[in-house]
Amino acid sequence: MKQEQLDTNIYIIGAGIAGTMLSREIREKGIFGRVIAFLDDDPAKIGRVIDEVPVIGPINQTARLIRIGSKDEALIAIPSAGPDSLRAIYSVLKAAGFTRIRLLPGIAQILEGQAHLIQTREIDPLDVLGRAPVAINLKKSLAYLRGKRVLITGAGGSIGSELSRQLLSGGAERIYLFGHGENAIYQIDRELRLLQKEGVGEKATIVPVIGDMKDREYMRYIVSRLRCDVVFHAAAYKHVPLMEENPVAVIGNNVFGTANLLEASLEAGVKRFVLVSTDKAVDPVSVYGISKMLCERLVLSYASRSARAGSGDGAFMFVRFGNVLGSRGSILPLFIDQIRNGGPVTVTDPDMVRYFMTIPEACSLVLKTGGVGTNGASYLLDMGEPVRILDVAEQLIRFMGYEPGTDIPICFIGRRPGERLDEPLWSSRENPVRTEYPKILTLERAGDETEAPEGATAAEDVNPEQMLETLRPYCLFDASRPECFRNRDGLLSVLRDSVRSYREAANGR
Repeated sequence: MKQEQLDTNIYIIGAGIAGTMLSREIREKGIFGRVIAFLDDDPAKIGRVIDEVPVIGPINQTARLIRIGSKDEALIAIPSAGPDSLRAIYSVLKAAGFTRIRLLPGIAQILEGQAHLIQTREIDPLDVLGRAPVAINLKKSLAYLRGKRVLITGAGGSIGSELSRQLLSGGAERIYLFGHGENAIYQIDRELRLLQKEGVGEKATIVPVIGDMKDREYMRYIVSRLRCDVVFHAAAYKHVPLMEENPVAVIGNNVFGTANLLEASLEAGVKRFVLVSTDKAVDPVSVYGISKMLCERLVLSYASRSARAGSGDGAFMFVRFGNVLGSRGSILPLFIDQIRNGGPVTVTDPDMVRYFMTIPEACSLVLKTGGVGTNGASYLLDMGEPVRILDVAEQLIRFMGYEPGTDIPICFIGRRPGERLDEPLWSSRENPVRTEYPKILTLERAGDETEAPEGATAAEDVNPEQMLETLRPYCLFDASRPECFRNRDGLLSVLRDSVRSYREAANGR
């Protein structure tokens, strides 16, 4: 037991259910320090004593009066707080002299009243960006997974790992963590087991699986052997500029890997298949975008096959959304690193905008869609209003205690291949329609004569099966066409000839 931990005075911000649960856990374990007080703005709570801990407030007045030691810590335990509230609380705590500030994230499990100390973490600049997430009753949303075997591909990535964490509350019999990189799968496997040990979620057998989706026979073997009921397909190569330099790799992994997984899932009788997709699939201008567009259309093709099979219980669908805050390799962690290194912060263009959503919110909505979605349906998450990347950079700089342009310079580097100023969420042949479920839209396919909805862009038809056959010799060796194998220029020529939006973007570079 470290003396430093025993000497730590902890002030819990929020005297609600989550805060009191954390206070009891800290007292019972006795190794993390001692809770000195709750800070709260609720007049009905101020002045009370909860489990021998006084409640003081309001927060902005009381925090300034605390004599804070170097080891003292503030723990924000208000899971329902949105970015604006978190930003205000953080500013008050920093002004009061707290240098150690932790946060209990507002994930769906906590919104249901289950809070554990292991879920707390150091507050991150990304916590104060974006919008207030929609509250979802996760246990209710995941009822369809109770007793089922669930496979998550790309389980070590940003989306896959959060899907896995939230699935702990679903009552699944088994959670298969599928991935190509052993280190990432090792990390999420270890994290989930630790969460379970500390009482998070329900009992489920966690099974790490290392494999390559490009191996067709292996995918048929493993999906059948695991007897999967539900598949969440989050695995993909997705870094746009990097994939522009490696087009054969992204088509081989994303498209042919998805085709192998779909084929294996249909053969094995998987009941629900949910593809995690992206706005970059809409009228794609990058190889990555083309790969995800083809994946979406492959899912719809296999949905038709499932319907023709007549089983009646197979549902293949995709869920499309825009950027998520803090995903690996995305622009926001890059900004944070640049700020910590003194700048400059590199922004592509002053007019570039993106739609943003937090990873936990996106994953909660994907999981819910998997339960309420129907075979052959296309879904879109409501991303709210687009945000200027420049505004995000300036907010991050100020949050981290600097002044944009004065302390930390911002420079504009211009668009790279595969990037555009904005990312449409649907095409002219798609019409987003609200469903009975908050933040979940369905995409209805419009006819040629239908007037394009506002905000949509031009679209074209691409037959995914024909495209696969055309692209196959470039990604998979064909003895009859050896000259095609790994031929980067030949593959790009096929893509330009087949996808008008990509051709036009390439011609405009």
